[in-house]
Amino acid sequence: MMILDIEVAAGDGWIGEIPAGGRFRIVDLHGNQAVDTLFFDAHDHANRYSAADTIREQGAAYLTTGSTLVSVRLDPLATIIDDTCGRHDTLGGACAQESNVVRYGEHVRHQHACRATFLSQAHRWGRGLDKRDLGHNINFFMNVPLTPDGGLTFEDGVSAPGKHVELRAERDLLILISNCPQLNNPCNGYDPTAIRLIGYAS
Repeated sequence: MMILDIEVAAGDGWIGEIPAGGRFRIVDLHGNQAVDTLFFDAHDHANRYSAADTIREQGAAYLTTGSTLVSVRLDPLATIIDDTCGRHDTLGGACAQESNVVRYGEHVRHQHACRATFLSQAHRWGRGLDKRDLGHNINFFMNVPLTPDGGLTFEDGVSAPGKHVELRAERDLLILISNCPQLNNPCNGYDPTAIRLIGYAS
């Protein structure tokens, strides 16, 4: 049964719940759009997604079909069950006004950033979610290669119009999304675009 079908504009966000056993699909409508995403146990927000534990448990730095997203307590939160893009980042983190200034200069301080979207969506949701709960995130469709010396670079995306990633909720999930507004690196092709979110109950 479909329980969600919405379009999220560039720079906007979404927050909502998907029940255990349900499926959640993110569609890159126009291609080359990063979708910053946080996952929480819907009944215990402190039990949230952990990039470090997910990378260690699966033995890979990138996420794709078969990757299980685990929490800070090593509980499975969700599993990627369908992925037409092939690789997603969980190292680059979410853009913030402060990090934008460090990377690109004082002149970008006024620009919107994912952390601000996360915060505004969390405040809108209420129910005890606040900035202390904003930890590691996944950047779906974003291309952040590891360099030989262990660094990170932001490159053109590997997605295309209509590509999608679909996850199965392994427990009741709270999902928080920022459809990235970044203009200063190629993660959105310098032109952020809309995405589609589709949710199904089991």
